[in-house]
Amino acid sequence: MAKRYRVTLTEAERSELEGMISRGQAAARKLAHARVLLQSDEAKGAPGRTDAEIAAVLNLSIRTVERVRQRFVEEGLQAALVPKPSPRIYRRALDGAQEAHLIALACSAPPEGKRRWTLRLLAARLVELDYAEAVSYETVRRVLKKTN
Repeated sequence: MAKRYRVTLTEAERSELEGMISRGQAAARKLAHARVLLQSDEAKGAPGRTDAEIAAVLNLSIRTVERVRQRFVEEGLQAALVPKPSPRIYRRALDGAQEAHLIALACSAPPEGKRRWTLRLLAARLVELDYAEAVSYETVRRVLKKTN
């Protein structure tokens, strides 16, 4: 099957990518995508390797190579190097009122027989007092970290 998205780098783009790789100061994914673009370049004197060859040499999937080439052609160099942000929207585990109850609970005296509140104790007490159906201690940590 013929390549649908053909990468042809300009001299400036090629030198930018080679410089980025030689410095090695970027994120691993960004460097891998730069290597993909350099290997798939079909300009005069460039390697122009197949997706399977690039994937084998760089230890990536063929689909990753295809996506990098597609993003380069459709959106440009920077879009091909930087990963797309996730469109997923995460639901908050606790709303504002529940967070306020948690903070008030954390500021109160610890339970009998304990010297201080632990994250797990706070999570269990929130559920026990019916402020939330279920809360992980990690959620408690994140809320308390925001409040200093």
